[in-house]
Amino acid sequence: MLSGHGLSYDVVMSLVQAGYLGTGYHIYMDDFYTSPKVFKALHALKFAVCGTYRENRKDCPRPQTNALKKNSQRGSIRWIREGPMVFVKWMDTREVAVCSTIHEAYSGNTVQRRQKQKDGSWTRVETPCPTPVAEYNAHMGGVDLSDQLIQYYSAKHKTMRWYRSLFDNFLDIATTNSYIMYKEVRLSQQKKPMTHKAFMGELSRRKCEHCYIQGKRKDTPWKCKQCDVALCLLLERNCFEAWHEDLI
Repeated sequence: MLSGHGLSYDVVMSLVQAGYLGTGYHIYMDDFYTSPKVFKALHALKFAVCGTYRENRKDCPRPQTNALKKNSQRGSIRWIREGPMVFVKWMDTREVAVCSTIHEAYSGNTVQRRQKQKDGSWTRVETPCPTPVAEYNAHMGGVDLSDQLIQYYSAKHKTMRWYRSLFDNFLDIATTNSYIMYKEVRLSQQKKPMTHKAFMGELSRRKCEHCYIQGKRKDTPWKCKQCDVALCLLLERNCFEAWHEDLI
């Protein structure tokens, strides 16, 4: 049932189970769902919440004074408290914005970051990190890793068809999870894994078996569904037909 408060609000509220009300559960979410309206509603239901947020989201604070700048030093922190919510901004390699009804803005947390020295060498230094950011990363790190990898080689493109966007999203998740699993297996075998880019290339193209037998090295996006064999299917090189003629 639609509430009139927007899609993200309705999705979150539909997933909250009444049996968990007031039991001390903490909810973490990404910036699609985070909004002051959602956080206030969950706080009223005695759910503690933390999530990244988009500054242009309605009712999120956008202070001009004392704001982080693009050249702000790594580890710089700014925060604003509004009722039960604390809005925190932190400069890492880029600006990170997190809202929380659970945590203090900063309680002494640090993270290690590589820093280049004057002599050109690199060393790890302790960098201040807001408590909401540290806790968000601890509970949502796996999701963020997947999201980050998906962004690198996404199958998504602009389309007016919602079902195509949904399919592309599932395809992105499947290929990204495949790469994460492949990498874990290779490392457990003490073997060097392919780069993410190379892995995605292997998924989309395989070596043509017919060309390989003839001493050629040709990649193709086509394969025989029944034989599960990669074969070229071009006007000037119809390995699909030649391969199956040889089998007769």
